[in-house]
Amino acid sequence: MQTLTRTEQLAEIYGAPVPQSLTKVASRLTPLYRQWIEASRFLILSTIGPEGTDASPRGDDGPVVHIADEHTLWLPDWRGNNRIDSLRNIVRDSRVSLMFMVHGCNNVVRVNGSAVLTADQDARAVFERKSILPATVTVITVQELYFQCAKALMRSRLWETGAERPAVPTAGQFLKEQEAAFEAETYDEGYAEYAKTRMW
Repeated sequence: MQTLTRTEQLAEIYGAPVPQSLTKVASRLTPLYRQWIEASRFLILSTIGPEGTDASPRGDDGPVVHIADEHTLWLPDWRGNNRIDSLRNIVRDSRVSLMFMVHGCNNVVRVNGSAVLTADQDARAVFERKSILPATVTVITVQELYFQCAKALMRSRLWETGAERPAVPTAGQFLKEQEAAFEAETYDEGYAEYAKTRMW
């Protein structure tokens, strides 16, 4: 397989960017981008560190981030599995990207910027749920944001209702594949109830 190693090769294959793909970029949270982000309950956080790249899903029952001002987003870190890959990356390399999705919408909004972490009590208190605070808050400085072309979601028919869900492995089966003695069925049957006590 011949691989492409120069940006000039890409330019020969793809040609010039569509003009609107460049003019749509904003450097701050405009009213319309703010409206989209406030409607988003789910995002993918991408980071990079010495061990490589990481992408982590983040979700909430309301806005997934708090808009502090037109250049700043706050993202709470709720309980998870404590791998903290994304957080370890951020303290060593501040570059981040976020992809905000809104259920039923084919566009995706991307934010590129830099981030720092804080365990400040006042910042954490902004996200209080049932007397529980996130362990930390990721403070993102927005450098650029823009909506992504809808074609990927249109092709995948991601939001299509009524489609038969494919048979895919469960979380328990993934774990059992790596650890033969793991009780996959017990794990899968009890996970929904277990997770209810650890959402926040």
